[in-house]
Amino acid sequence: MTGRKVGPVLAEILDAIGGIEAHTAGKSLADFKQDWLLRLATQRALEIVSEASRHIPDELLPLAPDVPWKQIRGIGNILCHEYHRIADDVVWAVVTENLSPLKSAVEAIKAALPDE
Repeated sequence: MTGRKVGPVLAEILDAIGGIEAHTAGKSLADFKQDWLLRLATQRALEIVSEASRHIPDELLPLAPDVPWKQIRGIGNILCHEYHRIADDVVWAVVTENLSPLKSAVEAIKAALPDE
């Protein structure tokens, strides 16, 4: 099995984060809880971030040592297989507290890569 090119993987992560940011901007937790489609779209985008993060080679992860890569890689399984246990507050906390630092880290990794 050949690995995926890292540049497009990082772009997928940034695209998913950008979509979450665009659609949750100006929203509150209460808004999030009341909007079924926003909740599902956000969860799906987080699944994409999770799955794509698994295709970042391990040797690049030290470029962003403060990022909890194991948890990012694992949240997709929870969103996909444990959907009945998903707490809106936890997803909202990920959106409001964790996405911005992840975005910065992915941008830094992308900037450190040679052109593919």
